[in-house]
Amino acid sequence: MSEYLTYLEKERRLSPHTVKNYSRDLQLLNLEFSDCLADITTHDIRRLVATLHARGRGGKTLSRALSAWRGYFNFLIERKGHKHNPCLGIRAPKKDKRLPKALSPDEISQLLETEEADEKGIRDQAMFELCYSSGLRLSELASVTMRDLDLVDGTIRVTGKGNKTRIVPVGKKANAAIRRWIQVRKNLNKPISNLLFPNKDNQPLSSRTIQHRLTQWTKKQGLGQNVHPHMLRHSFASHLLQSSGDLRAVQEMLGHASISTTQVYTHLDWQHLAKIYDQSHPRAKRKNKS
Repeated sequence: MSEYLTYLEKERRLSPHTVKNYSRDLQLLNLEFSDCLADITTHDIRRLVATLHARGRGGKTLSRALSAWRGYFNFLIERKGHKHNPCLGIRAPKKDKRLPKALSPDEISQLLETEEADEKGIRDQAMFELCYSSGLRLSELASVTMRDLDLVDGTIRVTGKGNKTRIVPVGKKANAAIRRWIQVRKNLNKPISNLLFPNKDNQPLSSRTIQHRLTQWTKKQGLGQNVHPHMLRHSFASHLLQSSGDLRAVQEMLGHASISTTQVYTHLDWQHLAKIYDQSHPRAKRKNKS
């Protein structure tokens, strides 16, 4: 199992967060079947999924676990001479469809429209403007390098899941915020790495640090709700879809392998349109009961 996890990290280049989750999923398999992996049948896997579901594991969690197990058995087949993959053809229980939460354009303005003066504030504004402007995942934001940026052309090269690379636009406000941060970054009194947003040890900022900074930023801006970095990505997608209606373009910019993943934002768009309809259309307004 440790070999498989190393393979995911070094060869597949999956994010540390994904590798950690897969490690937990493999431990579930190990606890259930111990050292008899060669004898596991499809029936055994179905029974394990049903047991975990009865214990309260949701469809999304079980779907990820099946993906981890399926990949693990494929790894054993390819590299260790294992005979079969007992996870093939097994589906997880249906996931509860929860729509991603997005901020409104006014809330985004309240969050980002500010003029920072100190070093960390200028850096944070550049980070959050870029996250919203280009729809970056948290891991993508932390790993952006100076070489990835083309501020003249207004684009950034992003390396996402599965080590796949895409080019996405950088908006004017994000561009200006990044230029301002780069000027501050040049004057830092220490050796600097190629990372756009390095920590004090010239390593990528941790997910926890970025989340903490955004939480502090949100409080300072008086937004009155908990905002996490992925919410900025959701906001980017829903606002872009509302404006353009181009699902394929949004898919490309988000770096989704399948358009079905992007289609969840059509529900957000529909909610937006339905709300406007209810507020505006004469036949949609209900009369007060007398």
